[in-house]
Amino acid sequence: MSNPIPTFYLLMNPLLNALFNLGGSGSINEIYEKVLELESIDENASLILHSPEKSNQTEIAYRLAWARTYLKKYGFLENSTRGVWMLTTLAKDKKKVAPKEVIKAVNKSDKDENKKANTIDLNDNNILNETKTWKEEIYQILTNEITPGAFERLTQRVLRESGFVQVEITGKTGDGGIDGKGIARIHGFMSFHVIFQCKKYQGSVSASDIRDFRGAMVGRADKGLFITTGTFTLAAIKEATRDGAPPIDLVDGDQLAEKLKELQLGVKVEMVEKVTVEKEWFINL
Repeated sequence: MSNPIPTFYLLMNPLLNALFNLGGSGSINEIYEKVLELESIDENASLILHSPEKSNQTEIAYRLAWARTYLKKYGFLENSTRGVWMLTTLAKDKKKVAPKEVIKAVNKSDKDENKKANTIDLNDNNILNETKTWKEEIYQILTNEITPGAFERLTQRVLRESGFVQVEITGKTGDGGIDGKGIARIHGFMSFHVIFQCKKYQGSVSASDIRDFRGAMVGRADKGLFITTGTFTLAAIKEATRDGAPPIDLVDGDQLAEKLKELQLGVKVEMVEKVTVEKEWFINL
């Protein structure tokens, strides 16, 4: 049986096409969702995780990451410190690439610059082994080493640190997956009553999970918030933003890790001190 997921080099042009459709720029999540949509990638294929024991990253997201890396080195993409990827003037002019030529040129450039060359077999879907990242460590802790109750308390703390007030854990059996509620304060003037569900999960949340959650929250809050250590299927994302239905904001495992880092909850960020001696200052005394 053939692998239903395109290899990373076959995702290069779909990635470029997605950015053209997004107006020339987009976040990683926007690009990912647009590629799934434009390429009509089977939902079952989109649920396959690259390394379930390490992270919630899907195989498609992993391969798109390598496609972005090669296209950036090839001069077709650039990215900001805020995680937004953009088409370069070259990309807007050329529109498409020859994937094998991209790989050949980038690998040659790496060698010429005395970098460690990433030799990739074009028929190898595993691409490269990666070292454990801080996000993978968080993923393993949240999915394997803490209890569901601890994850609920973590969610409560994250919401409080993010400006929510009156955050309560209310989860109980038969409550449609509702785990708690709180009030989001906006600039000290406006507020929204929010009901949330936090799912400690290795996998992707489906559209039916979103529908069940919405059914439980109707009439009880202004907005819904669904937080998971896993990911959301494209159908789940569309269901959460469906016209005419109460809105539900989604936070996946990657976004949760970034928020923990931002709030420094269980994540310590250390800045390396750089000391420079200004010889001229001493001489001019």
